[in-house]
Amino acid sequence: MKVSNTKPGYSLLMTLLKDFKLALFLLLPLLSFAQNKISGTVTDGNGKKLAGVEVYNKSTNTKIFTDTAGVFEINEKTSASFDFVFFKEGYSIVEQSGISTGSAIKIVLNKINNLTEVIIKKQNQKLSAIYKLKDIEETAIYAGKKTEVVNISKLTANKATNNARQVFAQVVGLTINESSDGGLQLSIGGRGLDPNRTANFNTRQNGYDISADVLGYPESYYATPTEALEEIQIIRGAASLQYGTQFGGLINFKIKTPTTKPFEFITRNTLGSYGLYTNFTSLSGTNGKFSYYTFFNYKKGDGYRPNSDFESKNYFANLNYKFNEKTSLHFDYTYYNYLAQQAGGLTDAMFEENPRQSNRTRNWFAVDWNLFALRLKHKFNEDNTFSLQLFGLDASRKALGFRDNRITTPDPMGERDLILGDFVNWGAEARYLKQYYIGKQKSAFLIGAKYYQSNNTQQQGPGSSGSDANFNIAIDEFPFYKNQSDFTFPNLNLALFGENIFKLSNTFTITPGFRIEKIKTQADGSYRVINRDLANNVIFDETQTENNIKDRNLLLLGVGLSYKPKNGIEFYGNVSQNYRSVTFSDIRTVNPSQQIDENITDEKGYTSDIGVRGHINNKLTFDTSIFGLYYNDKIGDYDSTNSSNQIVKIRANTGTALTYGFETLLDWNIAKTYFEYNENFSWNVFTNSAITGSSYLKSDIPTIKKGYKVEFVPLYNLKTGTSVGYKNFLSSVQFTYISSQLSSASSNSSNNVSTGISGTIPSYYVADISCSYKWKNWKLETGVTNFTNNSYFTRRATGYPGPGIIPSDKRTFYTTLEFLF
Repeated sequence: MKVSNTKPGYSLLMTLLKDFKLALFLLLPLLSFAQNKISGTVTDGNGKKLAGVEVYNKSTNTKIFTDTAGVFEINEKTSASFDFVFFKEGYSIVEQSGISTGSAIKIVLNKINNLTEVIIKKQNQKLSAIYKLKDIEETAIYAGKKTEVVNISKLTANKATNNARQVFAQVVGLTINESSDGGLQLSIGGRGLDPNRTANFNTRQNGYDISADVLGYPESYYATPTEALEEIQIIRGAASLQYGTQFGGLINFKIKTPTTKPFEFITRNTLGSYGLYTNFTSLSGTNGKFSYYTFFNYKKGDGYRPNSDFESKNYFANLNYKFNEKTSLHFDYTYYNYLAQQAGGLTDAMFEENPRQSNRTRNWFAVDWNLFALRLKHKFNEDNTFSLQLFGLDASRKALGFRDNRITTPDPMGERDLILGDFVNWGAEARYLKQYYIGKQKSAFLIGAKYYQSNNTQQQGPGSSGSDANFNIAIDEFPFYKNQSDFTFPNLNLALFGENIFKLSNTFTITPGFRIEKIKTQADGSYRVINRDLANNVIFDETQTENNIKDRNLLLLGVGLSYKPKNGIEFYGNVSQNYRSVTFSDIRTVNPSQQIDENITDEKGYTSDIGVRGHINNKLTFDTSIFGLYYNDKIGDYDSTNSSNQIVKIRANTGTALTYGFETLLDWNIAKTYFEYNENFSWNVFTNSAITGSSYLKSDIPTIKKGYKVEFVPLYNLKTGTSVGYKNFLSSVQFTYISSQLSSASSNSSNNVSTGISGTIPSYYVADISCSYKWKNWKLETGVTNFTNNSYFTRRATGYPGPGIIPSDKRTFYTTLEFLF
């Protein structure tokens, strides 16, 4: 039977069906988009909505935060399932696996009222993936780069003295210059880079420069106290594209962020061997849109050797104002002042006889540091982020003493050599990062610019004949003192840099980048030339002026690759150009143990890494890589003699060199492997190994032959340790072995030990043990460094604090008591 189209209601039904099809067609993209959305609400055990909860997507290595209503939304381009971690300070961590797109979930975080140290440690272990540098962090890109993060909260170590051997134990391939000054300065290098004052890294605090002069004098006299740190970020040579031209890369000291509580007070007092006393006191809090973190750190001690006492004061203030969810303003101020007596260096014979001896009683070193930084952060939306940072430095360093390179010569108690340096610089760095889609894959583009200028001064002349720390030039008393100069070093640096993450698939990314540099360094001043006859009469006295300008324009290129075949495993590789500017301040300082080749020029080269990193079942974490550093016109030292036939080091372009090696870090969580359900017990073991080779490929210096080893490159650099905890008790043991290394390139052919400035740095091993116990708001830490009581040294200094061998501390003890209110 035929159905009539004129039956009542039929026309209306067909009209509705047509309208529904049209609406469905129009809404289909929105419905598809909604199906790829993951949303949810986070509450506490009482149903209270929690704002500021970190929602970390382990599968995509991204994170967001819940809003004031405890709600979060994540939009994915494709349908899939993901693994999430939910974290808020003071609450238990929740991990959720296999959350599919289109889901709406509810998460409950239980408040932890009495956190034991073991629970805190386990929380941080669960969050270890969050603390690693992701492909994108705010307005920075790290895809395809070798990055390492030292999570300070996981350390059981001597934090009061910034013990670099313990703090950087799990950073591969680093060499460390150790001293007994309570951690006033940090001196680390690696892969053939001189550790002296970390001058081969771009050194930053909270993202801004803290060294004396980034290009003109890149030494870091200020070391952020470990007790104030949240983490230390290390990005190897490929960081030259975003952070500067240095071969070493970047070290960024990230200070603790303000607590979300209205008020928190922490004080730590430490007593140790050789008269060590330190106090670290911090205040922190949040009140509405305003938050703050501030600390004061005081140190004093007598030092391991006579004539090694020191005293320092360090103040820091961080003020933050959050205008809204998109815009915030941050201000930092750092004040650092210390005075240290320096015991001088030793010859090899003196070191073997008694490493604690000193025959220099009038050598002093002083630092006064003022750092300023203002940062604006703004998010236009989830995919567009902008930051602008203004920073400045007003600082000085003063060195005074008798520095004759004949170390065994008694101090004649006459005039002393005085060097005064003042550093005034400021800069601005702007960054814009945009995330966008190419097809179904989300890529990211970063563009940035930096302006930096300095107007530094340096004066050298006679110091007083007294024994105190008198840093006034005594030119009236000693008008014909031989080492006299007065220079200004106005430097200018402009840079434009950019990188782009091209995500070609769910597993593979390629990140090319560039950096355009304009570097202008200048030395403007005068120096005095004074000659005497055999009767010590002045026969020649002339003041010579100089205005030397070096202006360069550079283009540095690099590329990084990343392949993630599955969650937790990544293959990475990168290659980048690097550059190092010769510094005028080194050239114009008269040093009896060192001379500068007048033809010294800039250093150029490449760095590269290829490796695999990740974790297996969150029980074994690893990072294994091979690397190469190529230097053209490498700046280094070689041994020679002066006009008096005394051994000196010549600073020059020593040749074309190559450093290469294998590095691996393994961290095994034994407790999670065998005692997963015992929340009171923690146990992990790590091994950190670097095998490094080096060779000069060619050199114009007769004493440096093709095939000679590069200085500061130990073949074996091994560190291993274990941490064990039960309930509120934690302990760690660490062992370090460094094979022998050269102090200068020409030490390959000779080992002149008569002066202490030349020869090898012998192999050594050292072991440390640290323990801590927490009870309510109190915490007790104690430990023994170098508990095997070995005699060793890590440095042959050509200038201050030497010249000569600088012995490392033998066995020392420390005890810290912490109170939190």
